[in-house]
Amino acid sequence: MVAISRKSHARNFLAYLVIGVVALSTTLAGCNAPNTPEKNAVASQGIKAKAVRVGYFSASDITRSRGVLEKRLNPLGIKVEWSKFTAGPQLLEAVNVGSLDVGMVGETPPIFAQAAGIPFVFIASTRPGTGEGTAIVVPKDSQIKTAADLKGRNIAFQRGTASQYFVVKALQEVGLKLSDVKHLNLIASETRAALLNSSVDAAVVSDPQLAEFQRTLGVRVVRNAKGLSTQGGYWIAQRDFVKDNPELIKTILEEVNNAGKWADANPREVAEIIARDVKLDLDTLEKIVRRRRATLRPITNEILAGQQEIADLFYEQKIINKPIKVKEKALSPEEYTAITPANIKSSEISSK
Repeated sequence: MVAISRKSHARNFLAYLVIGVVALSTTLAGCNAPNTPEKNAVASQGIKAKAVRVGYFSASDITRSRGVLEKRLNPLGIKVEWSKFTAGPQLLEAVNVGSLDVGMVGETPPIFAQAAGIPFVFIASTRPGTGEGTAIVVPKDSQIKTAADLKGRNIAFQRGTASQYFVVKALQEVGLKLSDVKHLNLIASETRAALLNSSVDAAVVSDPQLAEFQRTLGVRVVRNAKGLSTQGGYWIAQRDFVKDNPELIKTILEEVNNAGKWADANPREVAEIIARDVKLDLDTLEKIVRRRRATLRPITNEILAGQQEIADLFYEQKIINKPIKVKEKALSPEEYTAITPANIKSSEISSK
């Protein structure tokens, strides 16, 4: 039994804060796109919704505090409603029960969601980062030196998240499977307590939590994700919502990508924004930001094929109990043409 405290989830946002900043919060730079009557008149076509419910991971409320989407959508009579989640599985469950319209997740949660029959579709892809911001860590005095030493040991990460895919790939690299280790399904806030009281041998953590753990706990990195194949993440949405609101989806993706370009070009400014919520020095935060990518890619056959490889690997290792066809969560070429803004149509489409 893992002895952990559930009294506070104040740190839940840490593992996903940068994702929230560069994905949902990347709409910060939307002010670069003029909010003209002509632009809004075009956007009003192909929109049935009077509100859009957007999921996010960050506790910093950066996008909401700037009100970029509101400035773009409110003149069209569309309200923007925000819901915070601790991780991708919870966000996709909200889509499943009909309480969320759009959101961003990593590559792994959609596989579990599809296996569970959740009605979502892929609307855009996020670019993978350098891999240095996610790692398997151990206490500094641990006898575990390499991923191979994890055999038979317990390792903490949240099931159904990108952390699980990373662990699978790291173990595969040394000839092991996930079944060769003992998995403890812990969320971010629980991982710190588990490491402190030695309830786990190792844990998977991501920036800025990784940087914080290295600074405050003195953990040692066994293997980070650099060099491991990673798919990147996705913007997903309810299928019916996309069908009824193609121009609304297009507007949201346009704002996200415009701001993503700003975020990639201004890591120091992004670090200063993150610093409002994370007690790390600006140089460390800037390094964290530089490890990520904020712009979007269109959904292509190549990207879907990369996602299928992950799904097949999970089925082969009995992580999911049935095979899935990723293309069933894709839109038609015509539908993608309708929702994909020009500013990401010309983007590089490599999935690696």
